[in-house]
Amino acid sequence: MWQTQGILSRSTKSGRGSIVCMSEPDSPEQAPTTGLPHQIDHQHADVTGGWLRAATFGAMDGLVSNTALIAGVAASASASAVVLSGVAGLLAGAFSMALGEYTSVTTANEQLESEVRVERRSFRRYPKEERAELVGMLMAMGLTEDTATKASVEIHQDENRALNFHLVQELGVDPSEKPSPWVAAGSSFAMFAIGAVIPLIPYLLGYESLWLGLAFGGLGLLVAGATAARFTRKSRWLGALRQLAFGAIAIGATYLVGTLIGTAIG
Repeated sequence: MWQTQGILSRSTKSGRGSIVCMSEPDSPEQAPTTGLPHQIDHQHADVTGGWLRAATFGAMDGLVSNTALIAGVAASASASAVVLSGVAGLLAGAFSMALGEYTSVTTANEQLESEVRVERRSFRRYPKEERAELVGMLMAMGLTEDTATKASVEIHQDENRALNFHLVQELGVDPSEKPSPWVAAGSSFAMFAIGAVIPLIPYLLGYESLWLGLAFGGLGLLVAGATAARFTRKSRWLGALRQLAFGAIAIGATYLVGTLIGTAIG
């Protein structure tokens, strides 16, 4: 029989982790002739930087909102009005998304920093109680009381390490891996602008065709949905068709409203 030991290493800067499994024999007689351990290098994507959510949301919002805006305006206005509205929607939406992401991430980080201060104050006022609390957490994870007590003492030898461990268990977040508000804002701004300009491309090239603009917008939604699915390891076709369906609902509703308003004021 073979026993497997898993060694987990993490890099908080890169957000990537590796798991190395080393197989050890139960007895020397079962040892392999090579004497080499079996290693599995297991890489994870960065899920802490905050850029993927902002970029995905920005691209989808830019595509859907600007394609829908163009459809609504084109239902009862000239091509020049469509271009003007589309460019205005691009700029307004990109800045709005960037500022919203920056404020959202900054507020979340400041809230986390506040909780860090609360926990650090508790560490210094009630050290025994905090160690006992950690023992309870470790026992809830399946450790025996003796092992949990020893681990708690060792973890609390380093206040920062103990602080991170407590907050991960109590809040589900690691204060050493806060997302960057600048990265979130920049990703959101850039991807919204890219998504919003796609349905405008035919108009910018001189083709005054709403259906061509809608085709570009639909293609953009398919590509954006498939790209997002790639990061989440889901079906690309499912992701692409899902985004196209959601976009079609919003665009169709906006076009209908634009037509009705155009008829009413025309």
